Amino acid sequence: MIREQIEAKLAEAFDPAFLEVTDESYRHNVPAGSESHFKVVMVSDKFVGERFLARHRAIYGRLTEELAGSVHALALHTYTQKEWEGLQDTVPASPPCRGAGTMA
Repeated sequence: MIREQIEAKLAEAFDPAFLEVTDESYRHNVPAGSESHFKVVMVSDKFVGERFLARHRAIYGRLTEELAGSVHALALHTYTQKEWEGLQDTVPASPPCRGAGTMA
């Protein structure tokens, strides 16, 4: 399963204090059983001093195989431990799908 692949690769690369990979494909206009839209919430001190763009690029770099395949969209929520504590462990909800072939 793609979700498990994503989770394993991110765990290995970022040694997260918290990692949650959610398959949100069911919220989009895709065939049943598609694994194409994912939400990633990751807390890692490897993000200390990194801007969000650099964090996202590092994740995309680690998931090149998945992104070249069936994964259409990743909603990334990346935090340091200090940032995560400031959020009181809350994560923004993913926006609703805006149609077929459109990243949400």
